[in-house]
Amino acid sequence: MQTDTGDRIKVVVYYSIWATFCAAAAGVAVALLHTWFFSYHVGRSGLVHTLVEDLETALAIAAGQGAVVLVAGGVLDRFGRGLEKTVLLGLLLGCFDFAMLFLQMTVPQTELGWAPDLVILAVAAAAITGYGARRGAATS
Repeated sequence: MQTDTGDRIKVVVYYSIWATFCAAAAGVAVALLHTWFFSYHVGRSGLVHTLVEDLETALAIAAGQGAVVLVAGGVLDRFGRGLEKTVLLGLLLGCFDFAMLFLQMTVPQTELGWAPDLVILAVAAAAITGYGARRGAATS
């Protein structure tokens, strides 16, 4: 049983790293699109400033989502549930992030503000993690 729990925790840790990477990739893609097509900047310094600021925000959000995934996976492990199809779950999280951020960038009326956006992204990360949960191996 101890090995089973240890294996589930390893999967959760690796999945949280993968989910962070996928969320970061989505954020970086949106940051690049925003910088080159949707923002106004004067000169190169304005371009670099916008790009760096967008990248910082995207990576911070991805780190937060990785933390949410780690906590959600830990809670699932406490209840004897493991995660499966974690590669697809990470890709799903990245796709959700990209769709939400791209929609808010292209349709500004959908922007709710920082607090609701962060709550939505955290709930999405937890929900996607929960979606990948399965009942653990039977114990004797």
